[in-house]
Amino acid sequence: MPVNQTLVQKLTRIKLVDHQNTEHASSSNTLHRSVGLFPLTMIGVGATIGTGIFFTMVEAVPKAGPSVILSFLIAAITAGLTALCYAELSFRIPASGSSYSFAYASVGEFLAFIMAACLLLEYGLAASAVAIGWSDYLNNFLNNAFGWHIPEALRTPSIVSTAHGIEFHGGHINLPPIILVALCCWLLVRGAKESARTNAIMVMIKLAILVFFVVIAFTGFDINNFHPFFSPDGGTHFTGMAGVTAAAATVFFSFIGLDTVATAGEEVKNPKRNVPIGILAALGIVTVFYMLVAVAAMGAQPAAKFAGQEAGLAVILQNVTGQTWPALVLAVGAVISVFSVTLVTIYGQTRILYAISKDGLISPTFQKVSPRTGSPVQNTLIVCGVVGLVAGFVDATFLWDMVSMGTLTAFAVVSLAVPVMRRKEGPTAEKGFRVPGGPYLVPGLSIAACLYLMFGLSLTTYTVFGIWMTAAILTYFLYGMRHSHLN
Repeated sequence: MPVNQTLVQKLTRIKLVDHQNTEHASSSNTLHRSVGLFPLTMIGVGATIGTGIFFTMVEAVPKAGPSVILSFLIAAITAGLTALCYAELSFRIPASGSSYSFAYASVGEFLAFIMAACLLLEYGLAASAVAIGWSDYLNNFLNNAFGWHIPEALRTPSIVSTAHGIEFHGGHINLPPIILVALCCWLLVRGAKESARTNAIMVMIKLAILVFFVVIAFTGFDINNFHPFFSPDGGTHFTGMAGVTAAAATVFFSFIGLDTVATAGEEVKNPKRNVPIGILAALGIVTVFYMLVAVAAMGAQPAAKFAGQEAGLAVILQNVTGQTWPALVLAVGAVISVFSVTLVTIYGQTRILYAISKDGLISPTFQKVSPRTGSPVQNTLIVCGVVGLVAGFVDATFLWDMVSMGTLTAFAVVSLAVPVMRRKEGPTAEKGFRVPGGPYLVPGLSIAACLYLMFGLSLTTYTVFGIWMTAAILTYFLYGMRHSHLN
């Protein structure tokens, strides 16, 4: 590529797949291929189950009421369409950057950098938001087990969103999320293999806990809790399908675990086989558990009780049985579950930053790999520092919909990349997994579904997202474009 490229050539230059894979394989800063299919699938499940079920019911049910079940179904279908696109692209581009690497090989450097900004927003805020929710279940566990509460000043943030606007509470800090992020940081710097093994164990525990919840909750099932189906009792202004759409947009971020699988492309054994299988297997497991728990929760408790409820699933079990021990078991499972979710979302963000840095678009600090552990230690420390600060001082209300916005944007661009890659490679493309129905049907439906869910997000979300995108564009033109390895 000539040095005197025009601006348009710079914005649209692509990183060829063969060059990408060869470069990563020959670099001294190379991640180790140590993750097999089962722990890879558990990374996807670990990043997903926990966020949507343990927390977003409180956010989503007041918007949709009993019809929140349809919201989960719509989100699952949208995620399924995108999962097929991820599966095909991960076969063709088994790199660590997930959507960013897919975009770089298909639609060009500038859009790839914008995609990276969406991914960083998605993973960073998801890790913070989930870690914040850890406080509620940890406090519930301590109360049921020992009769002790975490002091409010140590489990509430300084910046809080209320009906009257933003409030600042001096002297308050949400300490449990900071501790959680520190533990995840310690585990991640030890290496991907150890982190994946620990995550797989935690995922199996929380799946067992969710089965326990479904069995107990169904003993208190009341069909009347689903009536009226489209008119929630929580005083919300959402009704009918408008409420379903708004709730679907809120819970959609729960499916970010699917693209977490793709971020592990450089650390997976036989990635062209295992990454597509891992994505689709994780989607199937997640969808089954989400639907079972959502139906059981709605059947056991009226919709009006979900709004503002802390540690909601644990409270449901306590109300159904009239005893504290089921809630105690659930709280323990939630504490383990949220640890798993936080771990893999932070992992995903560090690998995306690693891939961007390898391409020269951000500081080389993020690509330095420890020769002893095979993990990007400085990268991990920086990410955990930022995530911990946000989780400790900011209210989760600010974060949920921003995560959905970043996720939906990333999913739409990935879907667009499928027909672009097919056209670029032509009849000489390597045979392997392909989305059914040709290069346009499933990707087109996926893009349409993502746009549909975006309409359910608030004006504030679009405003903040616009500010973030402006910062990303400035970063690219001031640093990334000049330091790109393709320059």
